[in-house]
Amino acid sequence: MAETKDETQKMAPRAGVSRRELFHVLGTVPALAAATTGSGLAQAGHEHGDHAADPRPAAFQRKVFDDHQWHTVRVLCDLIIPADERSGSATEAGVPEFIDDWLDFRKREDGNEDFAAGIVGGLAWLDREALQLAGKSFADAASAQQTQILDRIAWPERAAAELHPWVVFFNKFRDLTASGFFSSKMGVRDLPYLGNVAVTEWKGCDPEVWAKIEERMKSGYKGVGGEAKPWTA
Repeated sequence: MAETKDETQKMAPRAGVSRRELFHVLGTVPALAAATTGSGLAQAGHEHGDHAADPRPAAFQRKVFDDHQWHTVRVLCDLIIPADERSGSATEAGVPEFIDDWLDFRKREDGNEDFAAGIVGGLAWLDREALQLAGKSFADAASAQQTQILDRIAWPERAAAELHPWVVFFNKFRDLTASGFFSSKMGVRDLPYLGNVAVTEWKGCDPEVWAKIEERMKSGYKGVGGEAKPWTA
């Protein structure tokens, strides 16, 4: 099971949308929607003569998950990205809210609830397995029991064929968790992202990193058209 931020990145599925594209889409659209909504609320308040801004942030209003599902989502997010010495957990970074917003966005954009249904169905499967194993819901099961269940679906190449739908669920949920975390303020600091920071001296690429790039490129690399190009020093 992915229990560290580094393992989360390594275990993410490689097929389909790239990690960079996924981060861009997941990190931009909900934020844009939130910004637009905030502007609309501010304008409405102005039109109604409400000039005194409430300093307290509004409580998050869930659109997809019920109370039990919300509890499970928070537990599962923190199992995927727990707190460590560098930063807080996925829940502390606001990932459950990110996922709820994203599922609602997909329902509206797709015109159906297929994506959300896959996530909610996966949460129900976790509960079913936990009840059989521990007699409790997944969120209330012991940590070792939660890990035992997730280990069956967290490694696609090892999972039994009949577990394929739940492997797909966990891949999607893990991607959403990682995308939500690393597009949050906490996650950006965790990377750490050093963009827009002035440096007094540019020392170029780290020698160890460049050595690995050279080693991989010597066996050929994929160009824009997908063709393998030979390495030239």
